[in-house]
Amino acid sequence: MRKYLAGAASVALAVTGVAVGAAGVGASEDPPPAAPAQEFVVLYAAGVDPAAARAAVEAAGGTIVNENAAVGVATVTASNADFQAAAAAQPALDGTAENRIIGEVPPDAVPSGDAVTKFDSAEADLIGAVARSTPSRRANPRAAEPLADWQWDMQQIGATAEGSYRYNPGNRGVRVGILDTGVDGTHPDIAPNFDGRLSRNFTEDVPVDANGDPIDGPCEDEPDQSCEDPNDVDEDGHGTHVASTVAGAINGLGIAGVAPKVTIVNLRAGQDSGYFFLQPSVDALTYAGDIGIDVVNMSYYVDPWLFNCATNPADSPEDRLEQQTIVEAMQRALDYAHDHGVTLISAAGNGATDYTKVLADASSPDFASEPGEAAYSRTIAPDDCTSMPSEGEHVISVSATGISKRKSYYSDYGNGYIDIAAPGGDVYDTPTNTRDLTKATLAGYPEALGRADGTIDENGEPTNAAIVKDCDASGTCAYYQWLQGTSMASPHAVGVAALIVSKYGERDRVHGGLGMDPDDVEQILRDTATPTPCPTPAAFTYTRILPAGNTVTATHTCEGDVASNGFYGSGIVNALHASGK
Repeated sequence: MRKYLAGAASVALAVTGVAVGAAGVGASEDPPPAAPAQEFVVLYAAGVDPAAARAAVEAAGGTIVNENAAVGVATVTASNADFQAAAAAQPALDGTAENRIIGEVPPDAVPSGDAVTKFDSAEADLIGAVARSTPSRRANPRAAEPLADWQWDMQQIGATAEGSYRYNPGNRGVRVGILDTGVDGTHPDIAPNFDGRLSRNFTEDVPVDANGDPIDGPCEDEPDQSCEDPNDVDEDGHGTHVASTVAGAINGLGIAGVAPKVTIVNLRAGQDSGYFFLQPSVDALTYAGDIGIDVVNMSYYVDPWLFNCATNPADSPEDRLEQQTIVEAMQRALDYAHDHGVTLISAAGNGATDYTKVLADASSPDFASEPGEAAYSRTIAPDDCTSMPSEGEHVISVSATGISKRKSYYSDYGNGYIDIAAPGGDVYDTPTNTRDLTKATLAGYPEALGRADGTIDENGEPTNAAIVKDCDASGTCAYYQWLQGTSMASPHAVGVAALIVSKYGERDRVHGGLGMDPDDVEQILRDTATPTPCPTPAAFTYTRILPAGNTVTATHTCEGDVASNGFYGSGIVNALHASGK
């Protein structure tokens, strides 16, 4: 799971509208400068008529610029300083928080060149890493795909040619929504299963933050010189890796996913840079419910707050209100999707912390919406603070495992927080505790991104050991990337959930394809998982010898029993068992 940046309760575009002030009658001087409009997120009261809520927003002095009537969430601009107080007096409105507007930046502060991608500590380990050897095309006649021997992750969960692929490769009538940075719909392993008709992009690129630091980069540098990307593009690579892990096709090229015949729908809610805003997340979830998506993958958290706290003394009243708004708005969207038949699965996080204990967070807010704004230290109490969406109701939270099945060193954990575990990779899960890139997970990588970033040269050859190329006999080539994280674990669980719907789902008479009650999907996912006990001793010490030669250790304590514990939840997902074998 990347530490995605997003304006809390925000939309991707900066709002720079102004309220026009009139000069006095007969005044000869120029009118005073117009006050900039503030942007807010407003929650409609439960059950209220949207028309009444819109009228209440207008009566309070606001103008709606984006509305999701299905869950009663609107983005509003207002120029009057007392808008929040005026909105609070409206019975039709249930909550208001100042939006974190991306401030205007002087033209000379806009950087040139490529945008900077923000990785979390777990995935950053792989960038620029040198593998012991570059994978070569394999010739195992029993393997599903040429690079299947490198897919220890699929072997761990029984998703192999002799395992679940043989009995249940998935049904095309099962739709999986990828809420991420986008999906490269042209990737040879994704294209056969990609539904471009239903795919949507709910974001717009954000060039810079309020400090002038690059986020998505200048729009004029985009291929179409626009801030609006097509619905089959991924300029980060994260979403494509996730999508091919779920449903990479068996086509004689590269790798295969957990459920190689289910349908992938791109529900892009993340920026090119890997940050997520609230409004796109809400819109993507409600859209998923409306079009008959069966399972969604959410390998992110809604920023700028890793934890949204109600009463944290380190936060200002405005920031507390903002965080409460994030939780309420996201929960409404999660409820809506769940009630419309969507199984919700999320990455647990890569902070190597126990979410059920008091912990420290110095990463939030991680996006500068005002000049000079920066993260600060907070003490996080589990009964006061919530990370969204992984701690939302109806959400299945997934921890990561390495090749030995140990919990990955970076994976967050906690008895009562983790529901299930799945392979996410651990490059230090080796006998020598030194880094081995092939102990990450291998999945799709967009060629266009590699050529733009220089990880693929002009001859089509990888320049970075984290990138793998494979070509078939016809000359068709595809690229793959080694990545680790709970971002990679979650889509393995999503793929198994898609297999469950494929086997046990019933005809969806409204949307076509198959459908299944999300609670039933979760129960089977848990029941068919491989029970995995806490290590002995339960206080497990991780040792990592970094490339520089320094040794890092950390001890994580697993609580619970074999039926349910803080490292593995109900166990490690199993595609073969979920297929009834």
